Amino acid sequence: MDITNQKSTKNQYIKFAITAILWILWMIWMRSYWMLIGLPIIFDIFISKKVKWNPFKQKQDEPKKKWKEWADALIFALVVSTVIKIFIFQLYAIPTGSLEKTLQIGDHLFVSKLSYGPNIPNTPISFPLVHNTLPGTISTNSYVDWIQWPYKRLAGFGQVERDDIVVFNFPVGDTIMVGYENPDYYEWVRTQGREYIHNNYEIKARPLDKKENFVKRCNAIPGDTLQIIDTKVYRNGVLQKAYEGIEHNYIMKTNGDIINPKAFERLDIYQMDVQQIGGGQYMLPLTDQMVKELKQFPSIVSVERLIRGKGEYDAHIFPHNPKFKWNVDNFGPLVMPKAGMTIDLTEENIILYRRIISAYEYNNYSEKGGQIYIDGKLITKYTFKQGYYWMMGDNRHNSADSRAWGFVPEDHIVGKPVLIFYSLNPEKSFPASMRWDRLFKLIGKE
Repeated sequence: MDITNQKSTKNQYIKFAITAILWILWMIWMRSYWMLIGLPIIFDIFISKKVKWNPFKQKQDEPKKKWKEWADALIFALVVSTVIKIFIFQLYAIPTGSLEKTLQIGDHLFVSKLSYGPNIPNTPISFPLVHNTLPGTISTNSYVDWIQWPYKRLAGFGQVERDDIVVFNFPVGDTIMVGYENPDYYEWVRTQGREYIHNNYEIKARPLDKKENFVKRCNAIPGDTLQIIDTKVYRNGVLQKAYEGIEHNYIMKTNGDIINPKAFERLDIYQMDVQQIGGGQYMLPLTDQMVKELKQFPSIVSVERLIRGKGEYDAHIFPHNPKFKWNVDNFGPLVMPKAGMTIDLTEENIILYRRIISAYEYNNYSEKGGQIYIDGKLITKYTFKQGYYWMMGDNRHNSADSRAWGFVPEDHIVGKPVLIFYSLNPEKSFPASMRWDRLFKLIGKE
């Protein structure tokens, strides 16, 4: 008896068994039982070896070829990194100050896909490790959209909770003006007119998973009623916890003295955020702690929060209709739809939920004579197919968020930032720009 061959065969079966178990667990997580076809392939790889599954693998008696080694390494690296990006985590850089001072411009984050469960890509064929545009271009798609898979979210460790910081696909990013994506296309159309925009700019459509990624704080979950009263957020009548990083715009008046820029730097206020409006007056975003510290300056006369009054209509605020006289500081009440919730459709509430019904839930929607039709059938009630969230920046007066474009659908949720792995101050040069105190900092609700 050949003991060596016996041990080899035993090891092959052990490897096959371990791989098969892992494959079955993966199949259960994916909820895709067609993956059972992979078991015969695994059996052949480890046991029967009838098929040459790796065309780049060299035979033992062949001379080593560098290009085959590089091809093997490159393919392996791309496959592993793509799987990690889709199912485990992705990297994200904070480009704007909408979450100051919770997350800062220049923070680079690990975003966990497992926290809420990863989405299977809707657009499966795309350039690896690139989001929506090929490197070096401003409008060339990094994907092909003639194959589209339906939405499917795998099991995660939890669900989006109130006050979580969340990365999500930009809800109104389905249509863009190339090179002019903030404000969004629909805001441009409201202010400039559709004909002008389409005659003067390149317009493109994007599938769900290729919309831009945004990061905000979840201020309300499905089923909640949200209201903002004089900048304070209430959920179901309960005041939201006052997080230290939340900022509002203030008018700061001095006795005529000019504030030294170094003083703003010590308070961690960006120079780009300081607006001097003449006569020793400044407008700048501040946290409650910053306000307390500034009031200690002998040259500062007053620090007053800017608040838009109740009933003061702002056309830039959702739902962009004068029937709802809402603004950035006084908004709502507004109910967050949840899956299975049914509402009676009225002339008033259709203004709030029209985009949900038509765009986010993919209905063949139309209105005629004040009546609502889906697939040509008159309806007076509607049952929501998924839940919707309300996302806002902590820098309340300097954030384009749900107050501007409305609800965030459940199928747009990407992941949860869990770690700042490094952070660079954009107003300084390296190495002074490195924020050492934020290196490998865990991200919580506060």
